[in-house]
Amino acid sequence: MIIALLIFFALIGVPLFSIIGAVAIYAFTTSEIDTSAIIIEMVRLASAPTLLAIPLFTFTGYVLAESGAPRRMVDLSRAMIGWMPGGVPVMAILSCAVFSAFTGASGVTIIALGGLLYPILITQKYPEKFTIGLLTASGSLGLLLPPSLPVILYGIIAETEINKLFVGAIIPEIILLVMLSVFSIRKGLKREQTSVPFSLKELIRSVRETAFEIPLPIIIIIGIYSGFFTPTEAAAISSVYVIIVETFIYRDLNLFKDIPKVMVKSMVLVGSILIILGAALGLTNYIVDEQVPMKLLGWMQEFVTNKYVFLALLNIFLLIVGCLMDIFSAIIVVVPLIKPVAISFGIDPIHLGIIFLLNLEIGYLTPPIGINLFISSSRFNKPIIELYKSSFIFLMLMMIALIIITYIPWLSEGFAKLVYGLP
Repeated sequence: MIIALLIFFALIGVPLFSIIGAVAIYAFTTSEIDTSAIIIEMVRLASAPTLLAIPLFTFTGYVLAESGAPRRMVDLSRAMIGWMPGGVPVMAILSCAVFSAFTGASGVTIIALGGLLYPILITQKYPEKFTIGLLTASGSLGLLLPPSLPVILYGIIAETEINKLFVGAIIPEIILLVMLSVFSIRKGLKREQTSVPFSLKELIRSVRETAFEIPLPIIIIIGIYSGFFTPTEAAAISSVYVIIVETFIYRDLNLFKDIPKVMVKSMVLVGSILIILGAALGLTNYIVDEQVPMKLLGWMQEFVTNKYVFLALLNIFLLIVGCLMDIFSAIIVVVPLIKPVAISFGIDPIHLGIIFLLNLEIGYLTPPIGINLFISSSRFNKPIIELYKSSFIFLMLMMIALIIITYIPWLSEGFAKLVYGLP
């Protein structure tokens, strides 16, 4: 009855952390184990050195979202590639990818950039169905790029080196971007009108406008990939940098009036992640004590003996999870269960991480309740059924990319090992 009651509470929208915490307390109590095990995990979490990267990168993304950075980013991308057939949609794809990498949340990207990009695409006579589908799909495109919060969180939970995860994500992210860009260029070639005439003057103006923002992703990417500084150090550098740039150079935000408000907004997201994380780690302790992963492994080995069949089932399972849960909750709850099983099938931790995160990224777009669909429905004032139809072709393209990345492990783990000189 207690389990049924907890499921009922979850269905009516009770916060996830309270459900997980209640399950953990119930599980430990019935097993006659001291519930202090939950608090011990929270203390261990608080002492994790990489944990600081989450609030700092979240704050960085929110500062950029509240400033004029989205408009300047769009103007620069438009000036650079807007002239080519399909250039405006490609510009939208790249802008959304970079922006979502910093915010770590596709909803913020759709809301912040959707209002800027939608009229530009419509003005260039791209069909409304294509425009809405593109922006909905692009909302979560950058979740594999540094300094993505999901990658950092996955590294903490799965105890996998975050730097190697970021390196392993390079080729998979490129494949995703190229597939959507090629489709967009093909769409542009069918149109008679050139998107935007190239203007060297406009390009120079856009570069000058973004002169202090362009170095930020370059510093973070080079620093993390080269190992010059850790993700936590990169987060600290980026947060200080954006405060200086957006308050003292561009003056989009006031240091004493706006920055405290941004801090509050960003820390609400961080708080929700950390409280779920703390409760989930306590539950994970119980799951490990009860040897649930080993029992799951035994079941899988009985019915699934082939690595490739397991990967197919894993993708289906994760797409469902990504559709039903937000990416942070899914990482915290699911990773401890599937990691031991995947390793037993000989799947490299880096490859598993990329598959896991890519599935959850696509899950944002998966019907019936992918979160991107509902955010876009609200943002563009369109029925949810229309969003299903508009985004279907982009969902299929991302699925094809997922299959390629899943069954060619070198694209993730092999490349990371090559970069780090590992066998």
